[in-house]
Amino acid sequence: MTTAKRLVSLERAAELKGRITDYLEAKKYITRGLDIEDKIQARRDNILKHFNGTMEDWKNHKWQLKNRISDIDTLSKFINLTEREVNDIKRVGEEFRWGLTPYYLSLIDPDDKYDPVRLLSIPTGTELVETDANADPMGEETTNPAGSITRRYPDRLIINVTNQCPMYCRHCQRRRNIGGVDEHRSREVIQESIDYIKENPEIRDVLITGGDSLCLTDETLEWILKSLREIDHVEVIRLGSRTPVTMPQRITDDLVNMIKKYHPVFLNTHFNHPQEITAESKEACAKLANAGIPLGNQAVLLNGINNDKFVMRTMNQELVKIRVRPYYIFHAKHVIGTAHFNTSIDDGLEIMEYLRGYTSGIAIPNYIVNAPNGNGKTPLLPQYLISRGKDYATIRTWEGKVFEYPNHPTKDIRELI
Repeated sequence: MTTAKRLVSLERAAELKGRITDYLEAKKYITRGLDIEDKIQARRDNILKHFNGTMEDWKNHKWQLKNRISDIDTLSKFINLTEREVNDIKRVGEEFRWGLTPYYLSLIDPDDKYDPVRLLSIPTGTELVETDANADPMGEETTNPAGSITRRYPDRLIINVTNQCPMYCRHCQRRRNIGGVDEHRSREVIQESIDYIKENPEIRDVLITGGDSLCLTDETLEWILKSLREIDHVEVIRLGSRTPVTMPQRITDDLVNMIKKYHPVFLNTHFNHPQEITAESKEACAKLANAGIPLGNQAVLLNGINNDKFVMRTMNQELVKIRVRPYYIFHAKHVIGTAHFNTSIDDGLEIMEYLRGYTSGIAIPNYIVNAPNGNGKTPLLPQYLISRGKDYATIRTWEGKVFEYPNHPTKDIRELI
């Protein structure tokens, strides 16, 4: 390489380096679970002491579920709550269910009322503020042709198998289904769903979700997987589960060894903040990935949690490090009780604008708005195509540079060779 070319290369490298300095500074103040393991472990030990539990108990997902915290007296032993916060949680609890596992509780800074994990899991009085929100903004009640199916697309559908979750997210889109007790769908209803799939050969992709699909027992989940795999036209099975995030102890060797018998099986999980990526969630994802189960992440754009370009970039890069591919950023739906989490579409577009070029493509998800009444996912992107002429297009790069790009007509290959 000539000296002149090397100088040009060095100038460009310096320019690119300058574009990352703001992120490197901001990153210092973004809490990552893997960086606070000592604090998490100290909280874990305190929680175990309260429940008279052992480390063997802690690693058992059944113990985690049995000891899910859903009362203020227990919660207040670990989280510092004001009198107003206590009253708000009581009032919300009369309307909307809440609960979190001991593990997920250990991720919360007890003194920070704006801790992202706290906001995701512990009710606030804003849930009771009246808005024009909807209990069923995705129209699932009117896209249910049989059993517990939701069908919005020609070739794929959802089977909703349970209302149970290890932790009840405060932004949940299906809070209308949560009720007051854990309740799996009956085998009869699930069998009706499977029969519908058998009778409709265009269905090639099935998502098992809830609630949380991994709240089913291994035996019940295997019955569903086996039944679906026996249908010739079902090509892909997907599991929707937040357990790697909220109760990673559920990802046992027995579970992953069972799932991998029915490949191709994909699992989409739901990290919303880098604080949720811990040593235990990393281990859970490694077990799944090592079993050949591809992992995707479906984040929700949430006010005060991740509607920040630096936070979202950090989370997506941390996810790639634990072999979870950022798949979607969902624009938060206008669900009753969740309006305080809603953001503008501009927040999402700003994040997408910032991610492109500033991180690798595998760390860039699709930004999705769900069209009302079950009309499907609609991707939104910043505008990179500025205009089109007869034989060119005017494009804008990730840096904002504008170029004319040749737009050659497509010719019949049979006329060219």
